[in-house]
Amino acid sequence: MERFTISLDDELARDFDAFIAARGYGNRSEAVRDLIRARLEQDAGERGDGHCVASLSFVYNHHERELAERLAGHQHDHHDLTVASLHVHLDHENCLENVVLQGPVAAVRSLAARLTAEPGVRHGALNVVSVDTGERHSHAPWAPGAGPHVHLKPRY
Repeated sequence: MERFTISLDDELARDFDAFIAARGYGNRSEAVRDLIRARLEQDAGERGDGHCVASLSFVYNHHERELAERLAGHQHDHHDLTVASLHVHLDHENCLENVVLQGPVAAVRSLAARLTAEPGVRHGALNVVSVDTGERHSHAPWAPGAGPHVHLKPRY
């Protein structure tokens, strides 16, 4: 692990310590690492390069004409990006959908934008995690998940 020292003015240090306490960090180093990871992740996402895993959450009114069918249709049209979805009934009208996506960052962002832009969808949020992809390989034939697959490792 590499170490480095930073200097902060007193007010910034107090604010940072309050930030650390409010979020339950054990020390400044953990908080700084998370802030750096978040910023690197944001920059990677803005560039739109590489691969990612992502969680898209949105709320929609299931009474909206054909909306559920359109949302499912987009996911089926992009079955290569859509890993899984969770559907939660919030009340008699509203549903929460959480869709797990993976693939090229630009394609994942495009699908997320298409889903959340549908009329009747609101409160959409996408959380993207950049990943590095390994070589395609198989495990021992008797092992669970033995078929050819790729491991995804978070980049930051």
